[in-house]
Parts: sequence; C-alpha cells; structure tokens
Amino acid sequence: YNFIEPYYKEGLDAVIVQDLGVFAFIKENFPGMDIHASTQMTITSVSAATLMKKLGASRIVTARELSLEEIKKIHNNVDIEIESFVHGALCYCYSGQCLLSSIIGGRSGNRGRCAQPCRLPYDTAIKDKYILSPKDMCTIDILPQIIDAGVYSLKIEGRMKKPEYTALVVSKYRKYTDKVLNGEKYTVDKKD
Repeated sequence: YNFIEPYYKEGLDAVIVQDLGVFAFIKENFPGMDIHASTQMTITSVSAATLMKKLGASRIVTARELSLEEIKKIHNNVDIEIESFVHGALCYCYSGQCLLSSIIGGRSGNRGRCAQPCRLPYDTAIKDKYILSPKDMCTIDILPQIIDAGVYSLKIEGRMKKPEYTALVVSKYRKYTDKVLNGEKYTVDKKD
C-alpha cells in the first residue's frame, strides 16, 4: 500500500498486474485505478479475457504467442482494451513465464529484471553456441493487420535497451500507426 499510495495520489494512470491477490488488493484499496492484466497472466482465450473484464481489468496484455486471428476473436467477443507485444526480444518461455534468469543470476524476469540468459552463448556439442537465443520480433510490416485485429496499444520492448534505441523504435511505430489511422496508403520505407 505504501509503495502505490504516493503514485495513486499523484494520478497514476494504471498498473500492470500479474498476481490475482495483488489485483484484488489494488481494486479494493485504490478505487478508480485502472488495472491492466499482464502478459504473464497468459491470456490466450475469450474466456480468460472475459474473466479479466469481470474482475475489473480495463486492459489485457495478450500472451505473445497468440496469432492475429486469436487476438481478433478476443476483440470481437470481449469489450476490453487489448495490448499486444509487437517489437523486441521474444522470451524463450511461454508468455514470459521464465525462471531461468532467477535461478542462474538471482534476477527474476517475472519481476521485470530479466538478465536474458537465453541470449548468452553456451558450450555445447553443436556449432551454434546461441542455442536458446530467439530472434527479435519486428511487426511494422503487418501493423495494419495488428490494428485491424483490435490491438489498442502496442507493447514495445524498452527494458534493458538504450534510451536512443527505444526512442527510435517507438517513433517509427508512431509514424506508421498514424499512417494506418489516417487511412494513408501503407508502405514501410526500407530505411525505417
């Protein structure tokens, strides 16, 4: 309570929550505070989104593994804001449910402190030492389809990135989101 109260008094817009106990605590103690259901709640279906809406979430952050068709199905059946991951490092684990960072380095990815051990080289019998490292996601080419699927907010990785990187990526997504919302012909400049 003491941690959230000063931010609440200053007009904090919302909190992203994974834990249902914390969700209930915030709902009870901070009336009017918007609660966004974290991607780590693994929201993958209409029924899960419906439950979050019923509990009082104003937004869900969908699991990263969902297809656009699955996101659109949620959008078409549940009146709730949808935020989806569109750019940055993909987690090796399902929807960020990783314990590797906390086990190896004592930094929990589930608490926003992932040390990204999946991106490190490991000595193995195979040539590629980066056996766990997933590729970064970049969805700017399919941004019109993402918006059409009902995604209200774009989640762009900024954690553990330089401010210049984050600012550049966000500015490009802003530029192309505006193109879509203004009904302009959609083409992505190769230099972007």
